[in-house]
Amino acid sequence: MNILILGGTLFLGRHLVEAAQKRGHSLTLFHRGKTNPELFPDVVHVFGDRKDDDALAQLEGHTFDAVIDTCGYLPKVVQKSAQKLSGRAGCYCFISTVSVYAHWPGAGTDEDSPVAILEDPTTEELTGATYGGLKALCEQEVLAAFPGQALIIRPGLIVGPHDPSDRFTYWPHRIAQGGEVLAPVSPELPTQWIDVRDLAEWTIQMLEGKRTGVFNADGPVVGLGQLLATCVLASGSNAQVTYASEAFLQAQEVQPWLELPLWIPGMLDLKESGATRTQRAHLAGLKYRTALETVRDTLVWDSQRPQENAWKATLTPEKESAVLAAWHAKTAP
Repeated sequence: MNILILGGTLFLGRHLVEAAQKRGHSLTLFHRGKTNPELFPDVVHVFGDRKDDDALAQLEGHTFDAVIDTCGYLPKVVQKSAQKLSGRAGCYCFISTVSVYAHWPGAGTDEDSPVAILEDPTTEELTGATYGGLKALCEQEVLAAFPGQALIIRPGLIVGPHDPSDRFTYWPHRIAQGGEVLAPVSPELPTQWIDVRDLAEWTIQMLEGKRTGVFNADGPVVGLGQLLATCVLASGSNAQVTYASEAFLQAQEVQPWLELPLWIPGMLDLKESGATRTQRAHLAGLKYRTALETVRDTLVWDSQRPQENAWKATLTPEKESAVLAAWHAKTAP
């Protein structure tokens, strides 16, 4: 296949390129040239900002078997690219998010669950509150431009090598450092994520099979304690995990999801009922590598990356020590 990727040099995009190359496909990457522009010198790079009509005009005269949009966040911007490529591509694959669901995280969501509706659908302010609703509107633009030819993929948290967010990497990294580790709530706290390589490989396979429609793409539910034990196994560290209650962590102003990744308040009560339902993707061939492989490969990558770009939002060692001391003082007999 001849595949156009909007993006392609950051996280999911670079893994999509690698997965497509392994399967013998030809690629064109359309991106701004600002992130890792040295990657993939053997593929065609078209440089431009997708917000710019003149930049998108560079794609005129070219046809593609499929387009993968990895970086669409604003409906107006997605509309530009989808309309420009309508009639020039056989399928438009839009990478969306499970955050489109109106009640996520909450009761188990499948592809037919209602999506978020913004009070102001014209907003272009991308925040935690608007992210899901804007992504839902982006999906609508793709479906309108590619009726019957759109593939909408809604991943959960994407993790693994080259993840710039640290929303998963924090745990393998912190456990590898050893010592007493602060963790949220309970070993039974449910977590859910998908390895970026599993998502990328499956996405390419879906395009090869000319699949269309909407698919959730998330991993199995794993207790936080199980994940942290896997991190200990992978790193060989002497880490000892201390779980502090949700109310205490909130009183200490520890930020869920950011400072302590994978913690969403209230999720312990939901457990399996709060999982993203992925039966449709499983039937379409989505498979997972083991958590141990994900953790090991994440640790290898983490050991090689420039650390000055890491840990901008996660819990600092100083704050972790202070919170642990306060927890022990509170729980001492």
